[in-house]
Amino acid sequence: MNLSKNYKNIFLAIFLSFVLSACATQTAKKVDSQMQGDVYTGTDTVEYLADGVPDRVFFATNESVLTTASRETLRKQASWLRKNPEVTVVLEGHADERGTREYNLALGERRANAAKDYLMTYGIASSRISVISYGKERPVDSGSNPLAWSKNRRSVTVKAN
Repeated sequence: MNLSKNYKNIFLAIFLSFVLSACATQTAKKVDSQMQGDVYTGTDTVEYLADGVPDRVFFATNESVLTTASRETLRKQASWLRKNPEVTVVLEGHADERGTREYNLALGERRANAAKDYLMTYGIASSRISVISYGKERPVDSGSNPLAWSKNRRSVTVKAN
């Protein structure tokens, strides 16, 4: 009878291991589906500059180089801005919580300027675009993990008028 009880305990332990590993796998898949490398690709923090025109682009760690997805978003913004010549915008550069305040302010400025330069290549006048950096001072996600950091590494386009 003890042998039967031991088998039941072993079976129960194995079963619980499978259940717990399945839960962990589901969580990892959700996070992975929102990130490509270390760049955020989800939509839960994205707002809209205009109907169908996302307001933000995301960057890799310590980078100010635009991703393919970022360039596509900025092309949509440029198209909308060409149709609305009276609108001026502010590009807000942001960074994640890691690094010094000074470093992140400079990085946020480089990110906002990268977005500005790209918009200008699509015919948007420099006079219609202002740049400001908030560095790590205005996180969209206050978490301290890779997903939160990836959401905070961004440039956001905001209507100035």
